Amino acid sequence: MIVGTAGHIDHGKTTLVQALTGVDTDRLPEEKQRGISIALGYAFLDAPGGGRIGFIDVPGHERLVHTMVAGASGIDYALLLVAADDGPMPQTREHLAVLALLGIARGAVVITKADRADAARIDAVRAEMQALLTGTPLAQAPVLAVSAHSGDGIEALRTLLFEADAQQPVARADDDALGFRLAIDRAFTLAGAGTVVTGTVHAGQLHAGEELALVPGSQQARARSLHAQNRPVASAHAGQRCAVALPGLAREDAARGQWLTHPAVALATDRLDARLMLWQGEARPLRSGARVLAHIGAAQVAASVAVLDTEVLAPGASALVQLVLHAPVGAWHGERVLLRDAAASRTLAGGRVLDPFAPTRYRRTPQRLAELAALELSGSAARLAALLAAAPQGVDLRRFARAQGLLQWPRSALPESALVNDGMALGAEQAEGFTAAALAALQAFHERQPDELGPDTARLRRLAAPRLPMPLWQALLARLGERGLLAQRGACVHLPSHGAQLSATETRIAQKVAPALDQAGFEGAWARDLARDAGEPEPLVRTTLARLARRGELHQIVKDLFYPPASMQRLATIAREVGAAHEGDVLAAAFRDATGLGRKRAIQILEYFDRIGLTRRIGDTHRLRDDCALFMS
Repeated sequence: MIVGTAGHIDHGKTTLVQALTGVDTDRLPEEKQRGISIALGYAFLDAPGGGRIGFIDVPGHERLVHTMVAGASGIDYALLLVAADDGPMPQTREHLAVLALLGIARGAVVITKADRADAARIDAVRAEMQALLTGTPLAQAPVLAVSAHSGDGIEALRTLLFEADAQQPVARADDDALGFRLAIDRAFTLAGAGTVVTGTVHAGQLHAGEELALVPGSQQARARSLHAQNRPVASAHAGQRCAVALPGLAREDAARGQWLTHPAVALATDRLDARLMLWQGEARPLRSGARVLAHIGAAQVAASVAVLDTEVLAPGASALVQLVLHAPVGAWHGERVLLRDAAASRTLAGGRVLDPFAPTRYRRTPQRLAELAALELSGSAARLAALLAAAPQGVDLRRFARAQGLLQWPRSALPESALVNDGMALGAEQAEGFTAAALAALQAFHERQPDELGPDTARLRRLAAPRLPMPLWQALLARLGERGLLAQRGACVHLPSHGAQLSATETRIAQKVAPALDQAGFEGAWARDLARDAGEPEPLVRTTLARLARRGELHQIVKDLFYPPASMQRLATIAREVGAAHEGDVLAAAFRDATGLGRKRAIQILEYFDRIGLTRRIGDTHRLRDDCALFMS
């Protein structure tokens, strides 16, 4: 369990931590000289059950609230301190707002310096604090009076903390599905260990020797050794203070505000959607366009607010908002976020991240609000199931898992009726809708062009489901084929009841020209040459070849130039090999050399690949499409 202190400057936070643990958390010379905390301080207390309680001692000065927030974002239990002789002061109120807006519901109020006040004064301070706590998550928190000088009440407080530690939820520490992430609040160099970062583990587990990523940024490093709760360990888990030695990482590459994460969940975002509550003590509502300081983990970044589901966010109310950040930060679903005004003079709002991959457009549409409602559900499986039901174009499962901080998406949330392919999933209702759209588009195509076998798969997608991701479109076609609702010949698809039938004469001609087509190789065969060699009228041969192309049994590259499927399969394989050697670009010259064709013919074939969707023309190059399954052996 991580315990965080909070309260006004000089109300005894550091002294109380020392009385409980024996550790003076003021480590900097300036802190010793001035007698106040400037940086976060850390101490530990052994619990009777063998566990260890970590303490984060935060500064109380109003100018150091950002440092206080960095420490508070990862705590499990709060101690809100108020001096008996002073009573509640400005930072008492602001620190209470921080704790409440971060959703910290476990804690206690500690009236310090009880030896400086009589019983009546202590009762008065207790009443004031209980009034301040009304309407906050800490409303039912116990209130204890202590004196670190005389020791009165210290043992009772220690016992209270031991009881809270025994009741600390352990589910998050044992959740193997969550990727490790630690909010870095300190980085330094240690002789013999190299760069060391410390922070609170927010999720997952880490074992010595594992590879890690730093975000924001592109650095990766290996965890050579670990300290958890100030002890050397082989592994660390959520809810612990942890120090990680990262040999090979330069000190300047790690800083407060970054995250140390499992590579599978590493992400950085400059736009996120969240559910926020405006502090009840605010005098004015929060409006779209407001400039704020956003605190996430140990990071502080300037941001602007867009309120999504209402016109303004009223004091004491909650709303969905989008935060547009001026610099990227690490953020995952459920991570605490706190807003302060742009001048850093007061705390405004707080809540939880819902989606770190927030859209730039259509962010207030009913569709988007339905997706955010799904993301507010409890449990990742329930969220994914609801998101599948709400997402019209399906869900990117890898993206969902990364946003949730999961090493793998919850497979139990995917019903058998859902379409799943290549890390994408489509809900059952949406799949049926696209099924109907595809069959209707095919029927309309057949009615307009009864002599053609059907459109190719890329054209049908443009007609029926232009925004559906290609993996889901491929899965949909496969399902339609399995159900006998659709037939495919080559690249063309058609209804089973429809076919471009050959006449007896056309069948005879097709059989006569087949050997010449097969022998033509990469050069292809012209209709006039095939007619001459077969001794058949050229118009009849041309009509037959065109019908064979519509049936998907030939490929017509340009007018009157035909290739059999086997030749086109080999050419497509060469195009993919050339693209793999040039970062996805199929260069005309390289394709020409690989096939032995002339430049003109090579370009004609590449332009045909553009038309059918194997490649996409970008400037003077033909780029392979990742979403095309044509000519896949």
